[in-house]
Amino acid sequence: MKVAVVGATGLVGQVMLKVLAEQSFPITQLICVASERSIGKEIPFGGDQHKVVGLQQALSLRPDIAIFSAGGSLSKEWAPKFADAGTTVIDNSSAWRMDADKKLIVPEINGHLLTPEDKIIANPNCSTIQMVMALAPLHKAYGIERIVVSTYQSVSGTGVKAVDQMNNERAGEKTEMAYPYPIDMNCLPHGGDFGEDGYTTEEVKLVNETRKILGDDSIRVTATVVRVPVKGGHSEAVNVELKKDFDLSEVRRMLNEMLGVTVQDFPETNTYPMPLYAEGKDDVFVGRIRRDHSQPRALNLWVVSDNLRKGAATNAVQIAHIVRKHAPAHHM
Repeated sequence: MKVAVVGATGLVGQVMLKVLAEQSFPITQLICVASERSIGKEIPFGGDQHKVVGLQQALSLRPDIAIFSAGGSLSKEWAPKFADAGTTVIDNSSAWRMDADKKLIVPEINGHLLTPEDKIIANPNCSTIQMVMALAPLHKAYGIERIVVSTYQSVSGTGVKAVDQMNNERAGEKTEMAYPYPIDMNCLPHGGDFGEDGYTTEEVKLVNETRKILGDDSIRVTATVVRVPVKGGHSEAVNVELKKDFDLSEVRRMLNEMLGVTVQDFPETNTYPMPLYAEGKDDVFVGRIRRDHSQPRALNLWVVSDNLRKGAATNAVQIAHIVRKHAPAHHM
């Protein structure tokens, strides 16, 4: 298969290439795509060096799959051009997620909805992916009434400039600011841009995308997004009110059986998920599983995952595997 990675020089693009290699995705030709200023740069992959090309050249090579991770405006403009050329686009930006005609996919939850006709497939937001991975089995068993989520999101979710800002501040050096304030030794209750109602774009994504992925618009969701001085891995405190009462041991069993979820929940040995240990791993880690005593049928969870892996690259590559299965045999 001819595979294009658009945004190959960015943080997510780099992890994308790593995951493609780890999973031995069958690539006959890798096309690394980036902005004008990166054209001609060489990127190592599979023992070879691959020259970075521009979007127009990548389009003319007619890849089977193009994984986009280069921002919304670029996806809005270029994804349809690739789709019209017969390429299946897996898009990591927010451009297509809430488009009524596009599917928003977390393979373990709704991968079965994909058909060969889906030419632009949306990859959800990193913080949404890890939350719905933990909530999907509960929604299936009990139905979800309401979710209250507070996130503790790492700087890598913002990009390389933010990682540099934190590292430079930590080293006491002057730095280019990715955020309006220092991030080291600080927490910023600010993810994305503020809307008129006082919520940020990152908070709104958690509301809308959760409903779309779980296929239920009646779920009430409210979110507070916070950036914390952590390099990689998002954490979330999730309070979920269910429609039916539950048994805690059943909840644990369901989470244990959910593909891609690892339960780490032994308070007696201080075992709980942490971003430091989730970094570089594909699973979503769930712990601090306990009943909410203030509200009937409610539950508290602590959910942690590497935002660049399952939150972005790994999920996209999992979608690519489904697309490959759908592909006509002569491509194989």
